[in-house]
Amino acid sequence: MASDPLQMRTDLRRVRYLGSARSGTTGSAHMRLTSLALVPLTVGFVWLVLSLIGKPYEAALHTLSQPVAAIFLLLFILASVYHMQLGMRTIIEDYVHGEHAKDWSLAASLFFCFVVGIACVYAVMRLSFV
Repeated sequence: MASDPLQMRTDLRRVRYLGSARSGTTGSAHMRLTSLALVPLTVGFVWLVLSLIGKPYEAALHTLSQPVAAIFLLLFILASVYHMQLGMRTIIEDYVHGEHAKDWSLAASLFFCFVVGIACVYAVMRLSFV
């Protein structure tokens, strides 16, 4: 054990540098912040989608090509994808136990979130500049 009784890490942990990384609350704070931001963004997104029901294609295209709608959709997409990435990271870190499997899972999760985000941003930008 450690020579100092007030120190929480063992000698082996100190040698391997497996103590506190001082970053444990950052992910949790970002998750809460994105959750809070997604509440009004989700309500607005649902309202926007419901307002498009029954409209002809040209009217829906005109509504989605407005700058306010495009900015709103981009905010919703970016907050959602970041929130998804944080949640997937937490689940992988908690439930995947092998080091290589955890590293590959985190990389695949990050890649998936990046691809989904880029595809959604591209779709909104394509609608905006029609």
